[in-house]
Amino acid sequence: MAPAAGNTSTEDLIPQILQALSKSDPIQSTEAFPQVPFESIKAALDRLASRSMVTYEQVEREEAILEPEAETIVSHGSHEARVFEAVRKAMSGLSIQELEKEVGDKTVTKLGSGKAFKEKWIKKDGSNIVALVDSINDVTREQLRTIQEKRTHEPKILADLKKRKLLKMQKIISFKIGKGPKFALELVKEETDLTAEMLASGSWKSATFKPYNFKALGAEQNAGALHPLNKVRSEFRQIFFEMGFTEMPTNQFVESGFWNFDALYVPQQHPARDLQDTFYISDPKTAGRPKAVDPEDKRDYSEYLENVKQVHQNGKFGSIGYRYPWSEEESLRLVLRTHTTSVSAAVLHKLALQGVNGRVPPARYFSIDRVFRNETVDATHLCEFHQVEGVIADYGLTLGGLMEFMDVFFGKMGVKNLMYKPAYNPYTEPSMEIFSYHEGLGKLIEIGNSGMFRPEMLEPMGLPKDLKVFGFGLSLERPTMIKYGISNIRELLGHGVDLNAIQKNPAVRLDKN
Repeated sequence: MAPAAGNTSTEDLIPQILQALSKSDPIQSTEAFPQVPFESIKAALDRLASRSMVTYEQVEREEAILEPEAETIVSHGSHEARVFEAVRKAMSGLSIQELEKEVGDKTVTKLGSGKAFKEKWIKKDGSNIVALVDSINDVTREQLRTIQEKRTHEPKILADLKKRKLLKMQKIISFKIGKGPKFALELVKEETDLTAEMLASGSWKSATFKPYNFKALGAEQNAGALHPLNKVRSEFRQIFFEMGFTEMPTNQFVESGFWNFDALYVPQQHPARDLQDTFYISDPKTAGRPKAVDPEDKRDYSEYLENVKQVHQNGKFGSIGYRYPWSEEESLRLVLRTHTTSVSAAVLHKLALQGVNGRVPPARYFSIDRVFRNETVDATHLCEFHQVEGVIADYGLTLGGLMEFMDVFFGKMGVKNLMYKPAYNPYTEPSMEIFSYHEGLGKLIEIGNSGMFRPEMLEPMGLPKDLKVFGFGLSLERPTMIKYGISNIRELLGHGVDLNAIQKNPAVRLDKN
């Protein structure tokens, strides 16, 4: 007797499988246990197979399942047969209205009439429909009855009935079960531990021990995972540290326009300061004047503010400036920083006080952190991204030296054969865009920006005239997307990120493909 559906435990099912196999070998699970759920059969078979008591293989096949309309046809006949039978009973034929009333279903009448006309069972005689034959063979009904019993039919018939939406195909998974090398009618208890009692009594000699499964996966550990950006960021930090850089503090996302723009010699009419490009803070709207926040900070911020004003408005330190009325109120408006160069400006201003006898020591700084821009979101742009920035301050620096350094820096990431293009930046002159040939895309792509900071930016800070400063930067997202084969930045950051992909993404080496 087959077990009841959904009411069979693995323990109850195992002896039934063994008994069935003792009578017939092999057996089909769907025939021997038609009402038992797939999961219950699978669990019992896995347990028996682990002890070599049975062998089994999974068998997949498709079965035809009747739709509700087809069930009605099996019970009452096909649409065309019902139409023919109604017309045949009326000796003088029926009008369309009379036929609909006789059949009792307008849809059945419409579909059945078309099929019956096509089979030449009926014809139009004036305003009435009359029968052409005395009897018919209801092929559709017979086909559906066969499918109901055997769950299959000829492929052409199945395709035709499926097209008429009378049936659907359903995948059925069953098991072909056979006796294993250790087949027995009883499940022998397997010990999992060797106990002191077993050693004392000697029962261990006749006990059956469960073998170790060295291929079993351990319990899944729901551990955290580093985001791909953090993995690439870690590689960048390692490169900077290897090259003698010091990391700058970048934990201040909100900056005043003074540090974000004015200190960098960006004029107050520059398009980058428009609402279309920059996020301005609404409350509070402005910051206080630049001042020391550390008692040990002895810098004269008032003088620095005045120097910045003069170099913009009238020109100073050998520059003619921009010649416009500079507004302190505009410079104190709060913004979400648009670049980490605002941090570089503050750090270089601090460096100016570290000199001995007016000689500022050489320095190398870097930062990797988030910046914000009011951009239209698309596959390659977000309103926030991460900027990688480096600054080198030293004496005797030249543009050729900057290009050589870029070759070395990007070479550590495995990026070779750089090309440079002249560019414009308000706070660097000369400025260069950095390009590299991307083999996957088959074209040159921009990978960074660089330049030498202008005297109008450096000298108001109190830095000496002969101190030169390189600045260079790139986004963190672009190399991350290239390394992980991501084409849409929204798959890297934001609510559309696949957390499973984050958890499973591999480690990264920038110098390896």
